[in-house]
Amino acid sequence: MIARPLTPIEARVLGTLMEKARTVPDTYPLSLNLVVTGCNQKTSREPVMQLSDAQAQEALDDLKAASLVVESHGSRVARYEHNFQRVYGVPDQSAALLGLLMLRGPQTAGELRINAERWHRFADISSVEGFLHELAERADDKGGPLVVRLARTPGTREDRWAHLLCGPVAEATELIAASTHTTGAGGQNDRIAALEADVAALRATVQWLCGELGLSPAGREKETDRAKTPADKETN
Repeated sequence: MIARPLTPIEARVLGTLMEKARTVPDTYPLSLNLVVTGCNQKTSREPVMQLSDAQAQEALDDLKAASLVVESHGSRVARYEHNFQRVYGVPDQSAALLGLLMLRGPQTAGELRINAERWHRFADISSVEGFLHELAERADDKGGPLVVRLARTPGTREDRWAHLLCGPVAEATELIAASTHTTGAGGQNDRIAALEADVAALRATVQWLCGELGLSPAGREKETDRAKTPADKETN
């Protein structure tokens, strides 16, 4: 059993390895590049992160030191696989639920059952709840609880569950917010730069099309007309 809480980045890396082992076994174990791609997915991730290769590699190294990740060198590049179930001593069903909570944040039992379809097929919601209660009531000599049922917020009808792998939920939430703030600024700048490049490419395409059709790009006629002298206008 790992003695310390995971960081949000470690949880994202570990959850990604657990997901890909079940959903894309043909590409598993994962290279560093595939780990980063999986961590930075825009879908099935809460919160969305923008991790660099260096951040993912550091997390992988720390997870290796905790025996949660195993590195193999069977090919030209290093590949990584998780060792989650052996370290935490949980069955496959519980590992699937914990992996989903690490990747998608707090969820209801119903949401977990739906989202777990490609990980493990639970017979019904009560089956999901049974494993959640087992994780929440885990004995201290086995490492203590791994999930917690959150207080129901106003307007909600079902309880949500959160993992405790990053420590108490309030503390983990603050760490995640700080992590996404530091890693998200660069990602936002990259998105702005990409949008500017797209606009420039579209402008060039419009100008080319207008040239092929013998037309002036929108707005150019008005600019040209404003540039004409009174004598030019009288001549016309």
